[in-house]
Amino acid sequence: MKETILDKTGEIFLKFGFKSVTMDDIANDLGISKKTLYKHFKNKEDLVDQAIISFHEKCLEKINCICAIGHNAIEENFEVKKIFKDLLQTSDESPMFQLKKYYPKTYDKVMVKEFEEFQACIVRNIENGINEGLYRKNIKKSVVSRFYFALIFSVHDDNLFTYKKNTINQLEIDVLEFYTRAISTPKGIKELEKQLAKLNNN
Repeated sequence: MKETILDKTGEIFLKFGFKSVTMDDIANDLGISKKTLYKHFKNKEDLVDQAIISFHEKCLEKINCICAIGHNAIEENFEVKKIFKDLLQTSDESPMFQLKKYYPKTYDKVMVKEFEEFQACIVRNIENGINEGLYRKNIKKSVVSRFYFALIFSVHDDNLFTYKKNTINQLEIDVLEFYTRAISTPKGIKELEKQLAKLNNN
């Protein structure tokens, strides 16, 4: 039961935000009583903390599965991006911005894990892309991976962007295109254009 609650709640928070969703909303959405919720979680803060950590771990599992398929480096990044598409539809505020604002301890915990795991994935992706002739050989892998990390999370800052439906998803695609163009060879640019065309046709 607890695992089911965590799975569903993580998706609810990311779709509708952390501020507006109440324990009543969650209980009603899951078809359980508030008493059942409080049996497993001390309060909303505890539920947010556990749900987001659980969601993060499951996303990492999905990413690792995609990476094991054998896509080229650029296609792999676009396939990974698809994982988050349906979860970034909030209309008025970025869920990550809300997490930082209302649950800073959980946000800091998640960001530490994100940075460690995200950087490792991107560095490996860059190495593969260089070997495939898609990325330039003279890339400073550690620096570039940090640039990408900073760019991706900048789109969740409400001080920089105003949101409406699907804004965050499109901004993340824009970041991915910008990043890929910056490090690609001519061969890589062709593959990027192919992936963008595929995305636009779906």
